[in-house]
Parts: sequence; structure tokens; C-alpha cells
Amino acid sequence: MSQAIALGNVGIAMVLGGLIGYERELKDRPAGFRTHMLVGAAAALLLGVGRLVLDGDAFPLSGATLQVDPLRLIEAVVAGVAFIGAGTIFARRSDGAIAGITTAASLLMVAVIGVACGLGFHLLGIAATLLTLVVLTILRALER
Repeated sequence: MSQAIALGNVGIAMVLGGLIGYERELKDRPAGFRTHMLVGAAAALLLGVGRLVLDGDAFPLSGATLQVDPLRLIEAVVAGVAFIGAGTIFARRSDGAIAGITTAASLLMVAVIGVACGLGFHLLGIAATLLTLVVLTILRALER
């Protein structure tokens, strides 16, 4: 994998995250367009860097082998997004209402879409984006 391909994957993840973020922005949610774009891009970049390290000779260790577990990179994405997602959830003590859970879930979904793009699974990322938009728009209308 080349750096150009990794950068292309980041761009695709950023656009897909932006589509979901735009929907959140239109509904005036706590995390919108830019946040979703950055979460998707960060996930794709982290996985892209991991792939570059695995594929190349970025760290010559004089005969030693470098071991990288791609699942740990994915765990790092999920842990980071959990922190951001927690910041979007608000509970009101007065009526017990909870707000922001759907936005937190959309941030997690964007991160996973970014992971898919970072690994080169563009069709999967695009399909997941479309399904997410269906859930956020059409199913919300049906829910009412």
C-alpha cells in the first residue's frame, strides 16, 4: 500500500462521514458535519498508517521483526470514539430524558466506516453510509 492510496482512503472516509454528519448538522445535534468527517478520517488514517507499517520497512530493527496487531488499531479507534461519543450524551435529571445517544451511535458508525475505508473496503463503507442515512432519516419518519 502506498501513502497515496492511504490518503485516498482517508478522503473517502471523510466524505462518507461528512454525509452522515451533514444529516446530524441539519437536525442541530451536538456533533455535526466537521466532527463526523474528522472521526471517519482519523479512523481511516490510523488503519492506513498501520497498513503502511506492516507493508513497508518503516522501522528497520536490525533483523528483529515488528509485530502489529490490526485489531488493536481498531480497538484504539473504538476507544477514542467512545470518549467523544460520551461527550454528546446528555441526561436531564428533571424529566429523566436522555439526548445525544443517536449522535453517539452515528459517531461510532462513522468510525467503523472509516476503519472499513482505511482497510480498502470502499463498497462496504459506502453501503454502510447509505444504510446509516436510511436509519437516521427514513426510520425516524416512520418512528413518528
